[in-house]
Order: sequence, then structure tokens, then C-alpha cells
Amino acid sequence: MKNRLMLAPLTNQQSHEDGICSEDEYVWLTKRAEGGFGLTMTCAAHVQPEGKGFPGQLGIFSDEHLPGLTRLAKKIKAHESIAIVQLYHGGMRAPKALIGMQPLCPSDNEKWGARAMTTAEVEAMIEAFICAAERAERAGFDGVELHAAHGYILAQFLSSEINQRTDRFGGSLANRQLPLFEILHGIRERCGRNFMIGVRLSPERFGMKLQEMVQVADQLIRDGLIEFLDMSMWDVFKMPEDDAQGKTLLAYFTELDRKGVRLGVAGKLRTPAEIQRAMDLGVDWIMLGRAAILHHDYPNRLSADHNFVPADLPVSSEHLRTEGLSATFIEYMKIWKGFVKDTEGFVDNEVILNS
Repeated sequence: MKNRLMLAPLTNQQSHEDGICSEDEYVWLTKRAEGGFGLTMTCAAHVQPEGKGFPGQLGIFSDEHLPGLTRLAKKIKAHESIAIVQLYHGGMRAPKALIGMQPLCPSDNEKWGARAMTTAEVEAMIEAFICAAERAERAGFDGVELHAAHGYILAQFLSSEINQRTDRFGGSLANRQLPLFEILHGIRERCGRNFMIGVRLSPERFGMKLQEMVQVADQLIRDGLIEFLDMSMWDVFKMPEDDAQGKTLLAYFTELDRKGVRLGVAGKLRTPAEIQRAMDLGVDWIMLGRAAILHHDYPNRLSADHNFVPADLPVSSEHLRTEGLSATFIEYMKIWKGFVKDTEGFVDNEVILNS
């Protein structure tokens, strides 16, 4: 990477309903690569039709997606930015109205109206993730990130609260993490040696237990399965919610013997001072979400002026248009509380920064 700033994967609802990359999605992402991000990651791209979690979501479950993905990867890399696809399946959080069927989950889940997957369906889901990674490589991307955070399907398997299975994918943490690890082994076997693999984890919430997530992260590193670990923390400097050891949530992961695996973090990092503070705590790169929405060229601005002051919130719709957001994306941003001027917003942005 030419710098240590990465575009965080951001839901934006800009692609076509069949998953094909739209011109709006293309402009949004390539404008960030042009603006200097050392690594540009797509929004969550669903690996099966039944895994679609949002309207207008990018897809990577069919070869029909290859032309758009190939064009996207080529342009990102033309700006000397590493091109990564985030691979995703919504599981129980894939709305029935969107996928046309009952959502799937490791176990029956009344709250989400989801049914338990059969063993064969779990195995098909694992294969779909691997095939999606192969598709990303064929499209020219440098690698993929597996979305195992924010309560989506891989996180659902990791959770002892949600996963009540009695087959080989349930019970102990070793069993519950099998889908994630089998996907990783499959990608390693079937993609090139230089193909990058990362994993996004939530250290808490969504049924996650901090000590278990530390164990998962440590095993990912020890097994040599990943190049980077992406910890989504909502607030990089917060204390754990369910642990009283007197250290920050981030410290549990910076203290790991990372053996060359790079650690990236996301969560309320907007100003240069906040970025530097996180760097000083031992992370390898910073993932910018809101800041990247506000300024497509945040890295270039920061390189030119270390005292650069990002725009204050809320900002106007016109500001967002000049930063490469489509009308669809701007409408989506209006539900982020306090983000767009003259709109009330009703959801805290930490909740929906969910790609």
C-alpha cells in the first residue's frame, strides 16, 4: 500500500437489483481510489441470491457480474490503489421481501423469521464464498475480505447465542468457526499465492463474546490464513462492554502476536489527530468510512497538509454530490442521524455502517 488509509466497505444501495455494478457504484469507488486511498474496498457483495441484505447491493454470485467487476478493479488499480471485494451473506438479516424466501440462519430464529439451514445448505454457502473469491480474482481484484462481523451469516455461526446447531457446525467454538475456516482454506487452495485474504470481525455485540473473538483472531493469524484482520469497533477508543480488565477493546487485538498479519481498524476516526492516535496504539492501517464519504480525496488532502480539517457535520446534499455520491446514496445517507443538513435522520450511523 502506498499509504495506511483504506476505504472502509460501505453500504450504499447504488448497484442494480440483479447485483451488476452500476455506473454510480463505479464512480463512487474509483473516485476514492483517485483520491489517494491506498486500498479501496467495495461494499458488501453477496455471494448467493438468498444472501442479499440491501436493495441495490453489489453481487458476486454469478459470472454475469464479471464485466462490471472487471472494469471496476481495472480502474481502481490504475490509480495505484489495492482493489479488494468484501464477500457477504446476510443470513437471517436478508429480508424476506428482498430475497423472495424465508431467510436462512444457523438455527431457527423467531425474531428474524429465519429457519435453520440444512447441513447441505451450509456446505453450499461455504462453496459459494469460495467461488466468489475465485470470481474476484478472475475480475482482477487483488484480494477479498470475508465479512464475519455485524451479525451477518458468518458471525451468526460464530455466535453461541444464535448458533444452536447439533451437527459439525455447532456447539464448541471450534465447530462454530468451521464455516469461516473452511472458506479460508478453500480460497487458499483455489486462488493464487499472491491473492490477499482478510477477515472482518466484531469483537462484541451481535452475540459475539470478546474472549472468543480474540481466540478466533489469534487462530486466524497462527494458521497463516489471512494477510489482514479488520476489526470493526464502532469506536476505536472505547472500553469493552462485557469485560472489566481495565484496557481498551482495541488493546486485546494490538497485543496479539500478529506474525506479519496487518491489523486495520474502523470506528469514529475522522480527524488527522484521531488517525494518528490510533496509529500510535499499534494498528497498521486505518479504515475510513464517514470521513471518506465527506472527502473522496482525504488521503491526498492529509498528505498535503497534516493539519487538514475535515468538513463538520451535517453537510449539504450538494457537498455529497460533489464528492461522488449518487442521488440514491444521498437518500440513504439521510437516515444517518446528523449527517445531511435539513434531514432528521433516525438511525445512529454506527448501526448502519454495516458493510
